[in-house]
Amino acid sequence: MHFVPSGLRRLALFAPLLAAACATPGVQTEQTPPPVASAPESAVPATVDAGPPATVPVEPRAFPTSLQAPDATPWLYEGSNIPVDRDWRFGVLDNGLRYATRENGVPPGQVSIRIRIDAGSLHENDDERGFAHLLEHLLFRQSRYLGVGEAIPTWQRLGATFGNDTNAITSPTQTVYQLDLPEADPAKLDEAFRLLSGMIQEPIINETNVRTEVPIVLAEKRERGGPGERVARESRETLFNGQRLANRNPIGDEATLMGASAEAVEAFHERWYRPQETVIAVAGDADPVALARLIETYFGDWQVAGGVSQEPDFGDPAAPEGTSPDNPVGETAVLVEPDLPRSLTFAIMRPWEPVQDTIRYNEGLLMDALAQSLINRRLEARARGGGDYLYAQVQQEDVSRSADATFVSFAPLTEDWQAALSDVRGVIADATTTPPTEEELEREIAEFDVAFVAGVEEADVEPGSQLADTLVNAVDIRETVASAQTILDVFRGMRERVTPQAILERTQALFEGEVVRGVYVTPQGGEADAQNLRMALAEPIEADGSARIAASTVDFDELPQLGAPGEVVSAQPLGVLEIERVELANGVTALLWPNEAEPGRVAVQVHFGAGIRAFDEEEAPYISLGEAALVSSGFAGLDQEDIDRLATGRKFGFDFSVGVANFTFSADTREADLADQLYLFAAKLALPEWDERPIKRARAGARLAYDTYVTSPGGLLNRDLETLIRDGDPRFATPSPEMIEQTSAQGFRDVWEPLLKQGEIEVLIFGDFERATAIEALKSSFGALPERQPIDPATLAPQPGTPPAGEREVLYHRGDNNQAAAVVAWPVGSGLANIAEGRQLEILGQVVMNRLFDEMRERAGASYAPQVRVDWPMDDVGGGTILALAQLRPGDVTAFYAAADEIVADLATNGPTADELARVTEPLRQTILRATTGNGFWMWQLRGATRDPQRLRVISGLLNDYSQTTPQRMQALAAKYLASEPIEIAIVPEGTELAE
Repeated sequence: MHFVPSGLRRLALFAPLLAAACATPGVQTEQTPPPVASAPESAVPATVDAGPPATVPVEPRAFPTSLQAPDATPWLYEGSNIPVDRDWRFGVLDNGLRYATRENGVPPGQVSIRIRIDAGSLHENDDERGFAHLLEHLLFRQSRYLGVGEAIPTWQRLGATFGNDTNAITSPTQTVYQLDLPEADPAKLDEAFRLLSGMIQEPIINETNVRTEVPIVLAEKRERGGPGERVARESRETLFNGQRLANRNPIGDEATLMGASAEAVEAFHERWYRPQETVIAVAGDADPVALARLIETYFGDWQVAGGVSQEPDFGDPAAPEGTSPDNPVGETAVLVEPDLPRSLTFAIMRPWEPVQDTIRYNEGLLMDALAQSLINRRLEARARGGGDYLYAQVQQEDVSRSADATFVSFAPLTEDWQAALSDVRGVIADATTTPPTEEELEREIAEFDVAFVAGVEEADVEPGSQLADTLVNAVDIRETVASAQTILDVFRGMRERVTPQAILERTQALFEGEVVRGVYVTPQGGEADAQNLRMALAEPIEADGSARIAASTVDFDELPQLGAPGEVVSAQPLGVLEIERVELANGVTALLWPNEAEPGRVAVQVHFGAGIRAFDEEEAPYISLGEAALVSSGFAGLDQEDIDRLATGRKFGFDFSVGVANFTFSADTREADLADQLYLFAAKLALPEWDERPIKRARAGARLAYDTYVTSPGGLLNRDLETLIRDGDPRFATPSPEMIEQTSAQGFRDVWEPLLKQGEIEVLIFGDFERATAIEALKSSFGALPERQPIDPATLAPQPGTPPAGEREVLYHRGDNNQAAAVVAWPVGSGLANIAEGRQLEILGQVVMNRLFDEMRERAGASYAPQVRVDWPMDDVGGGTILALAQLRPGDVTAFYAAADEIVADLATNGPTADELARVTEPLRQTILRATTGNGFWMWQLRGATRDPQRLRVISGLLNDYSQTTPQRMQALAAKYLASEPIEIAIVPEGTELAE
């Protein structure tokens, strides 16, 4: 039963080193910020046509005989006493294929299909390394019903965006094919299952397809290379020494891939792609019996000659010679990478064992999760209080059915890694020798309880795609799925057994194992060697309880008032949906939209100030420091620890971001906590504190991270792209260590204190709440603030510049010498006056991306995933761009520029074909229709609408602007924006001479 909510399953810092999954070729257009794709998918009534009715009608056929009876024990729950989630219907075909189907209307009209093959990179023989992933690619190249290169256009014509709605993932233990089919009427569903059955059962594996696809896989492998990949590989080899996982990265081995033959890949397919090794999960807006019927129709006659292959032995962690229960430290490694920051990971390894997924087993997992949360909270407190590390984290992980391991990861602040290691081990030693206090334990229990309650409240709007993913991943780890209510019931039912002593015992078990292994990454040679690290890990450590969080209480009733509650001076319909515009006496405006689309959830955004425009160039480093430390520096007499205490047992958020045009606080909360959430935001503006500790920590983090950007072309793009396309404006740059050194805690306050007082405030509250509750919360929080100071009008003028077109900027990275990247960018507009043209550019950008994809990936194997990004800011701030980029070989940089020039010249002269447009506009239309069912989409579209009526006027054309066009319109846009000489940026290895 996979149960721990994502908010509580802290991502293991070691996870990137595992490189556990490779994604098949999805290319998607990025937006800054995304106007569509990033919006949550829920069930809010939209003002545009939402497509088919709530449940797709399906013509009658014979009842599927493979369906298990509703009261039977489903195949997933055999041997388990976890209550069956009866919303799923389970079945088994005569050929052994298992499946589960479920009706789900989130988002409306969509059906999500997952086909899982129980084979990944761990199932490969030595001479097959990379075949599982290569085979995944080949299934998309050609199959029984799809000719060469037809898969991507076919899915696009059905409305599915390749890489977003249709994709595949290969991990060490499974390969999963994914399709989220929009507007899934009976004809579309029938066609989708037919095509998928041909892909899975009868891919065309010939020498031509293999030789075509191998360079694409190698391009993907190349783009993942560099110091980070070396560390990942060597860390796997150390931590999983003696096991298949040590040398079975899903991306594969270059020599093996280059030597792959069609016959050998076909043999792998025949060995593992069998109905007995396959699970299909389908969740969506359709009758589950009809979905079962489709599975039976298209997969029921699937037969593969020969018997089922036995799964290979993945191996267990084994203690090497010289270790003992008293000193289990085994293999260690010190990796020197000059451009990577210091990090140290050690793992306590135990064999992975199959389990009976019972209630008692899950109670144990919950206690383990509580134990880890306790330790991680203490480790964070030590870091905040001046520990020798920037961050530290403990995470238990069952890794690829190969090891049950407890990973400890941290980043030393200096070369004195031994002091940081002692700090971390001292906190852990205390947790394994002394029970937690009742107060500490109750705090963690309250955090878990509120998360599980939220899961119950939001269960009705969980997307079908997420439900299908959860089921196939449960199959992978050999566990069940459970409803949100079951999870809450199990957690509350075990409460009497969750005692400090019980948590101590679970904590001790987490740090017991047959072998301890460790990896230290350092930029500086000579700091340590494997023997030093082994000795340090084996050295006795004294328990250090100083990081324990002292018992104390912080209550909202004790916090200072912000002022006398304000009054509402205006409340009237906005004219969009049932959204209301409210104005308070002090000038604060708000948009309120009570709706039940996302039960139990209330989304809040607060916009104020002028954003990046408010900073002088010399103040640029304080932008990123503000995003990292402004909230943590406190308010109303509270520091970060006090704020955490206030959040115990509540649902709060406190995200802060700096946009080009404004600053934004955002949170997901619930009605019961709405008033306090608004108080927190308003108090940060009215009563800010300036605790130096978060600022010092943010400065240290910025310095340690900076050098990592130069290790790859992608890193340099992340670091420098935004400033380069704005003529070097430092406000859009990642601050260098030299820039960070010029900052200080006092400087931080001098810059940010006046900015918190400036500019009109707009509050957006969308979600499951009562209007009266929100009005009273607004009056006592933002309504109580004093009048705001005006922003200098000169600050609001469009500012970001663009570099001279026709020039090529060349940057040099220090990563692998076979890696490069190329960018070509054209300036476009900004603002709402011509927003329809900006939306149409999105269509043009997708056409350009499809052509680049064909040219650079499919034909040349030069780049794995070329991308195109269209950025037309809704605020009139300038700096809009249409930008194409690709990571590739250094020798292919000029070919990319030539391909881009040829593509845009042809589009400006001839325009795209009608079929090209259909492949783009239908997926865009579907994406928007799905996005409009979520609160997040409307919050993004309507921000600023309380003072700018033009934002309302442009709403009505949104769907057509993004999805309706003509070849002539695209030709005109290409001639207007893409015919001029673009900005070019190349990133190549140091010492490379770039050909003209």
